[in-house]
Parts: sequence; structure tokens; C-alpha cells
Amino acid sequence: MCALTGKFNMLKFCFTLPLTLALLTGCSTVRLIDSQVHSVNAQGAVSLQGAHYRFERLPSQINNPAAGLAEQQAQVALSAAGLVRDDPGAQLSIQVHARATTFMVDPWGRPVYGLGMNSYWGRGIGFNWGMRFPPPNQYQYQYEVSLLMRNLRSGQVVYETQAAHSGPWSDSEIIFPALMSAALKDFPNPPAKTRQVNIEIPR
Repeated sequence: MCALTGKFNMLKFCFTLPLTLALLTGCSTVRLIDSQVHSVNAQGAVSLQGAHYRFERLPSQINNPAAGLAEQQAQVALSAAGLVRDDPGAQLSIQVHARATTFMVDPWGRPVYGLGMNSYWGRGIGFNWGMRFPPPNQYQYQYEVSLLMRNLRSGQVVYETQAAHSGPWSDSEIIFPALMSAALKDFPNPPAKTRQVNIEIPR
């Protein structure tokens, strides 16, 4: 009886192991970008779906290559949201802002501000000299995007949205498009409160 039980458990193990490995491998092929998004439709219930737009730049953005790249990334997300790029026949102007900053965090993910956090480690080192030394500080990246839509006829802002994400990845050329998509989630009638939007991207 014991021999049969052992063989059954071995067969069960051999069956579940490849399945578990396959699931883990499948999960590792995508990366989750979690963003905090806040959007406001200033026109209330009026739909902006299908509106034609053109990009508008501030004077400081006119000769900035990064502004052109942000607009290209935003255009993909705007098209997916149903808006149409049409410079001559635009109904809306859209200003796009994108910013990335770098900051240092301790091993628990807490931001390190100046020497205050480092002095915390200094107090602990004297008591734990023979123990495992704390891992070094790591860099984190904060990404933010915003889109401001204005009615060209009235000059009034009709829609605004912002999305922010922080994480360990520095590949902004991949993060920013995901943030643009997150910022336009639920367009043109978003929830009234800030919400988390998850976008999956390939690793």
C-alpha cells in the first residue's frame, strides 16, 4: 500500500511540476505597470468621443525633442481612445506633459532624503557589525504624464487627466506609452475619484 501511495505521489509531482513551471514562465513574460490616475471631464456628461484634435505646445516645448516624442506616444493612446489627429479640422487642442525623476530608496522601498535616512543605518551598524550587512540603497523612478484638452472654439478646458507610476525600471520609452494609455482609461467619462489603472506590457 505504501509503495502504491509513493508511486501516486511521484506521478502527481511529475504532473504538477511542469504545469507550475509553465504558469510561472507565462507570468514572467509580462510586466504590470500600476498607475494612479485622476481624470476630469469638465463638460460633464457631454461626450468627446471621436473628436478631432491637434497638439498644442507651450513656448518652452517648441524646440524640445522630448515634447515631440511625448506627443507621438500620446497619439497612439488617443487613437485607441477614439480621438482623431486632424490638425486642419481640429475641434480640440491637446497639451501633453511627461516627466521622469530619479530618487534613492532604502532596501524597504522608502525614499532616502539627504543624510537623515543614512544616519539611521549608522546607528544600527555598531550593534550588528557581525551580522548580515544591510543591502545597498537602490534607485527608483517616478513617471508622470498629463493631457489637457481645450475646446478651440471657446478656449475652455474640457478634459484633463494625469497618471503617475513609480518603480525600479528606467526604460522610459516603454513606461511612458503605458502611462498614456492609463491616463486615457475610461475616456471620455471617467470616475470622479483617483483610481489605480493596471497596464500589462511585455518584459
